[in-house]
Amino acid sequence: MTLDYEIFDLGDFQFQRGATIRDCKLAYKTFGTLNEAKDNVIVYPTWYSGQHYDNEWLVGPGMALDPDKYFIIIPNMFGNGLSSSPSNTPEPYNADRFPQVTAYDNVRAQHRLVTEKFGIEKIRMVTGWSMGALQTFHWAAMYPDMMETIAPFCGSAKCSRHNFVFLEGVKAALCADAAWENGRYREKPEKGLRAMARVYAGWGFSQDFYRAELDLETLGFSSLEDFLIAFWEGFFLPKDANNLLTMAWTWQNGDISDNELYNGDYKKALGAIKAKAYVMPGQTDLYFPPADSENEVANMPNAEFVPIPSIWGHFAGGPGTNPDDVKFIDDKLKELLAS
Repeated sequence: MTLDYEIFDLGDFQFQRGATIRDCKLAYKTFGTLNEAKDNVIVYPTWYSGQHYDNEWLVGPGMALDPDKYFIIIPNMFGNGLSSSPSNTPEPYNADRFPQVTAYDNVRAQHRLVTEKFGIEKIRMVTGWSMGALQTFHWAAMYPDMMETIAPFCGSAKCSRHNFVFLEGVKAALCADAAWENGRYREKPEKGLRAMARVYAGWGFSQDFYRAELDLETLGFSSLEDFLIAFWEGFFLPKDANNLLTMAWTWQNGDISDNELYNGDYKKALGAIKAKAYVMPGQTDLYFPPADSENEVANMPNAEFVPIPSIWGHFAGGPGTNPDDVKFIDDKLKELLAS
């Protein structure tokens, strides 16, 4: 089987929390051609449990992320099953022994890919949905002179306390399955994955989405139970439990100031972002409410607050679920790229 992505070898990669993965791998896919000046670059990181395939809905001819104009790099997050993850790392750092990974680790590895592999010094835009937005904020705070624009959508620069609590419920549901065996499962903890999916279902879409019965009217499911099983349980069952837990830890510990550059000074980290920014929350997102984004924008020198007018909750931001939201995001990315 030929892979549709490439691997960048990071060698012995030391993670922020102290562990080192030997022969560490960063999986990535590119679209388009890097121009001679190497200034037509867009970096578009992945989201919680998503792989590069799941980002491709926003890439295409005539779209803002147009491969005929731009060189688009989609790096896969650690823990997503393609880059180094609990499911593909050899002993002794496999399964439950895989390191705690921060967004800082992910972006440091991506920066190495961009600079060492491609010799890129300037980035036209960094953008991403959800945890892709978390990584976008990290790019802008860690390498403020490198990019011209950023567009984080339906995500945050730091995991809020409420968001942290939501994820505790998700993790508890997964780990309550006896088959989980503290991460040393011999067979898939199916009950835990199904339970996790049902916890998630109450948060991924908004109250307004369910009130309007868009799961039936627009997405075409035959009942609410059909939606819970076919969409939500179907979404999580193919995924590896330890991978999901690794990425949940990354999400919960997301904080652009948690590093030696800013030493926990969150406002200083936001204030250091030089790129022109469109911060785009979903108007009805239950994970990342617009108020959190307004707080971010208030502390950024060159940012605009651009809410997505949608009742699709967190899924207003992806993965290409609602065509109206896709058009809104694409139009705003075009506007930002043209500015």
